[in-house]
Amino acid sequence: MKVVRWRGALLATAFSFMVLGAACAPSEPSRYEQAQEQTQGGSAVAQDAVPGSRFNQFFPRSVSGYEIVPSQEKQGFAEYKVNQNGQTVAMLAINDTTGTGAADKFQSSSMTIAGYPAVEQGQNATAILVNDRFQVKVLSRDSSFTKEDRADWIGKFDLQGLSGL
Repeated sequence: MKVVRWRGALLATAFSFMVLGAACAPSEPSRYEQAQEQTQGGSAVAQDAVPGSRFNQFFPRSVSGYEIVPSQEKQGFAEYKVNQNGQTVAMLAINDTTGTGAADKFQSSSMTIAGYPAVEQGQNATAILVNDRFQVKVLSRDSSFTKEDRADWIGKFDLQGLSGL
């Protein structure tokens, strides 16, 4: 019987070391962890970008038939939803292009909205550049929200106030 107990104890100890070794062994990072490691320390916006909270005052307010709802805010960026009958039909955004190169696309633009250089980005987005720095963008989230609607909503922003930032 002593032999059986000895073997059992030896097997249990060996198994414990195997489990402990597997748990402590370095594992390959997931693709998400790899992306995080590769982008650590980098930033999508410049350090001196305007805080997103400073943009809130320049967004349009709710108007008949449309509810304007804050959606996201971070350094250099703020975004609101345009809801109609409980459905999001568009997104409104302001972002600080400092250090991002996002303002470059406006340099060759021949289109203007409210006196500012404008661009169409795909079939669902219209943007202007205010004061060579702040991109004001309206994105359609429903086919009923047209290119003309996007241009009209850009005009609802307090562009004069934004240009003074």
